[in-house]
Amino acid sequence: MTRLYRAFACFCLFSLLAYAVSAQDTSIAFGPERARWFCIAQEVQPVLQQTVVEPVGLVRPVRDSSAFQGWRMEPAGDMQQFYDMTYKRGTPSVIVDFGRHVTGYFSFSLHTDGWSDAPIRFRFTFGEVPAELTTPFDPYPGGLSRGWLQDEIVTVMTCPEHITVPIDRRMAFRYVKIELLGVSGSFQFDFTGMRVRAVSSASGTPMELAAGTPEMIRRINAVGLATLGECMQTVYEDGPKRDLRLWIGDLYLEALANSYSFKNHDLTKRCLYLLASLADSTGWVSATVYERPEWKIQGKGTHCMDYSLLYGVALADYVKYSGDTATGRDLWPVVKRQVEVAREALDPAGIYDNALKPSWLVFDWKSDLNRDASIQGLMTFAVDRSYELARMLGTEKEVSDWPKLTARMKSAARNAYYDRKSGLVLSGPDKQASYLSQVWMVLSGTLSAKEGARALSAIMESPDACRIGSPYAYHYFIEALIQCGLEEQARTALIDYWGGMVHKGADTFWEVYDPEDDFKSPYGFFPINSYCHAWSCTPVYFINKYPEVFQR
Repeated sequence: MTRLYRAFACFCLFSLLAYAVSAQDTSIAFGPERARWFCIAQEVQPVLQQTVVEPVGLVRPVRDSSAFQGWRMEPAGDMQQFYDMTYKRGTPSVIVDFGRHVTGYFSFSLHTDGWSDAPIRFRFTFGEVPAELTTPFDPYPGGLSRGWLQDEIVTVMTCPEHITVPIDRRMAFRYVKIELLGVSGSFQFDFTGMRVRAVSSASGTPMELAAGTPEMIRRINAVGLATLGECMQTVYEDGPKRDLRLWIGDLYLEALANSYSFKNHDLTKRCLYLLASLADSTGWVSATVYERPEWKIQGKGTHCMDYSLLYGVALADYVKYSGDTATGRDLWPVVKRQVEVAREALDPAGIYDNALKPSWLVFDWKSDLNRDASIQGLMTFAVDRSYELARMLGTEKEVSDWPKLTARMKSAARNAYYDRKSGLVLSGPDKQASYLSQVWMVLSGTLSAKEGARALSAIMESPDACRIGSPYAYHYFIEALIQCGLEEQARTALIDYWGGMVHKGADTFWEVYDPEDDFKSPYGFFPINSYCHAWSCTPVYFINKYPEVFQR
């Protein structure tokens, strides 16, 4: 049935795209290829692995100023106590603990003495972290849709002697708060079961760490694997609670971690083909695409130049780790097009000017970050890595000018941004000194290893520097430290940052983490944050790629 469904879906989309993007319409980039690319993506759609997970006990929230967001959970009983409870009007709420973060489909079973004279109404609130269950959601102050919050009103209209009630919405959580909102005074009931059908496309057995690996590194690696595994669904999702969609930035980092753990390379292949098939009419790939209710981009597409340039880097790594040069050649035109689009933003001196080709530049959850030097460095890095791909594929003659392009960009960047006296990269009209400006000048090769080590050492000592605001940006910081030979600093930074989340109780790594502000949220309301987020899983990559640094 699954194969038939995929074939039918592929045929429908093929017909639609073939009509809308005919081979004769040369104004549409990749016109005749798009439907074929989509079909390839559908052919490698993974089968989700399903695991039944049952709760491990009852817990109660306790205020604790030293705990993450001011709350921790303490044991309040075992599950048999819960199943022995008789529910009736006035029964207080309870919180059930599943023992770990899970992503899947929740169901519960009830028992009565065989009759009921009115519906039963519940509110189930699903929380990834304790404070989600202690913070009122309404009136809702957040900037994203209130619908992302995981609270569900469930009405059981009739309750025979035994009934199992599924909740259709997929949830991502560890804790479930159960509130009885309405029941007749004429009968009682009890819960007889509760479970989650957890889903993930992660399979295979990640490699074992060295015997002498420190315990904190082991814990960080385990939490990273859990984060990656729950975000590996039918695509690399950014977060299983929110946003449940494919973003290029998350794809790139998830694929790196996957290459050093589960090695499910077909999932990377699928995502690369989906993004290519849904590029805009000029061939510029959208930063994100939606899977449900059907594959599409939002409006005319959400374009982020830093993300579209990473498409070629992700494809280069896919070819490197999977050996699949056929896919590399098939999607090579998409990589070339991203570089062509980005070149439209270069001024005559070789400096990237976002005003020439406006797009949202992500880089970090930092509104005060000047991104001029960062995008200059990232484009240089991405073009160089895309040229490496061309050499792997034997297509370097098609882009023979790329090495000269990146050499010119590096020279222009040194003239525009590098302050030789301080050894720092200073970005924008206000000469901002930020961590990420140094990072991207290092990763791009604009600074030598010696210059990069000096710049990174100086920025870490600067109290006025614009610091890093997310695990996504922190990944590149760790990478830059390693590239400059600052391996001990990289090890310390990874333990301090991701270990900080572990110390605060993380089962999976969070979308947003500021060690100085537990309540930081780009959306104006911390419960809407994702507490299992793809771009935070990359300790798995570092720990397993560089065992001499992290496993000693």
